[in-house]
Amino acid sequence: MKNWKKIAACLAGAAFTFNVNAQETYTHAQSETSDYVWPTDEKVLQKIDQWQDLKFGVLFHWGLYSVPGLGESWQLCPEDVDWIRRKKPYYEVVDWYNGLKDELNPVDFNPEQWAEVMEDAGMKYMIFTTKHHDGFCMYDSKYTDFSITHGAFKNHPRKNVAYHVFDAFRQKNFMIGCYFSKPDWHCEWYWSPNLAPATRKENYHRELHPEWWKNYQQFTMNQLDELMSDYGKFDILWLDGGWVTGEEINLDAVLEKARVKNPGLISVDRTIRGKNENYQTPEGTIPETQLDIPWESCIPLTNNWGWTPKQKFKSAQKVINTLAEICAKGGCYALGVGPTPQGLIQEEVKIRLHEVGEWLQKNGKAIYATRNTPNYHSGNTWFTADKDGETLYAIYALPEGEDLPETIEWTGNLPAGKMKLLATNKRVSYKKDGNKVIVKLPKHLKNEPLAFEFKLKK
Repeated sequence: MKNWKKIAACLAGAAFTFNVNAQETYTHAQSETSDYVWPTDEKVLQKIDQWQDLKFGVLFHWGLYSVPGLGESWQLCPEDVDWIRRKKPYYEVVDWYNGLKDELNPVDFNPEQWAEVMEDAGMKYMIFTTKHHDGFCMYDSKYTDFSITHGAFKNHPRKNVAYHVFDAFRQKNFMIGCYFSKPDWHCEWYWSPNLAPATRKENYHRELHPEWWKNYQQFTMNQLDELMSDYGKFDILWLDGGWVTGEEINLDAVLEKARVKNPGLISVDRTIRGKNENYQTPEGTIPETQLDIPWESCIPLTNNWGWTPKQKFKSAQKVINTLAEICAKGGCYALGVGPTPQGLIQEEVKIRLHEVGEWLQKNGKAIYATRNTPNYHSGNTWFTADKDGETLYAIYALPEGEDLPETIEWTGNLPAGKMKLLATNKRVSYKKDGNKVIVKLPKHLKNEPLAFEFKLKK
């Protein structure tokens, strides 16, 4: 209770310090698909194929910003943009923010609960934020004291939280992803204390201070090496902060070493077109059309990536409909979740994700291990296919606020033989009218999205 009183006090202070409009914060644009470079490493290609089977994962944001409930660390960005408002001088905000190191004390930290909730939701892979742009490490880095292991949580037996989060999800056989920010606004070799920052980029000219940038390169490489070497096996290295490229931190050398211990490691150098962006990551959105390259939409469950006190949650139905569209277009869905300052997944998240998981238990055949089919969309219906291309699934994305109709219609993808409703595992009747399919729904179905299985007429 005392910790929650401290959090409430921080929230009160934050209210007059600045405001972040979460719906208009900075997001990474998707790379052009024509810029995609297929990996040549067979183990990476195999890992990507395995990842594409999983379809549904979670992206955790948890850090200093979780204490006052600010979403992410963007309040440290000095740029004059309309989605960051401060009512106190910038450096007062910076001092207050960095002081949250002594407030972040998640005494209820329970990574096993996180893993149980996400497994119950039907998720198959995870990505955890080890360091956001603020430079605060959620692991015990040997190269900085600006970490959770040197703050209020330092005496807790699970102070090295990233280690325990990754371990809890490995116990559930999740594919494991490590989020890491290439820019670090706390590192003296990125934002030199001798100069004021003006943008999110380094605050000096590299040509005038080549040794500073060289030191920053080494610092970043060291941190990535300790994560990839000391925190168990990884499947995905998810690199954020696209205004610093992988090339600028010698990512080739990092990956070469990392893949010795983590064969087939997927590199996600976000928005940096080229060989180290092994899958693309449209943020907060879904591509307009089907894509034939590996990609993932990362979309938070609320309007923020991290925990905030007054959140507007997407419904379970919204998540299911989004998952259906993403899968029909050939992608995976990383749902953003922010654990509470105390280190738990809150009840509102659990309720929604449990409902998603119940739907996937009945309809998962239409989602997991599916691939593209050419005619992938008709009205509110999305189509996926087994890898053989002969068995198709039609997912009716029931619009929110509407009741199931008596019949569902779509154009193309004409069935051959029987059609089964996955929710009941029973046959349903349908008829064909030219190029149109009309499915008659059984009575007394649960008012939710539906998925049908059938063979495609050749």
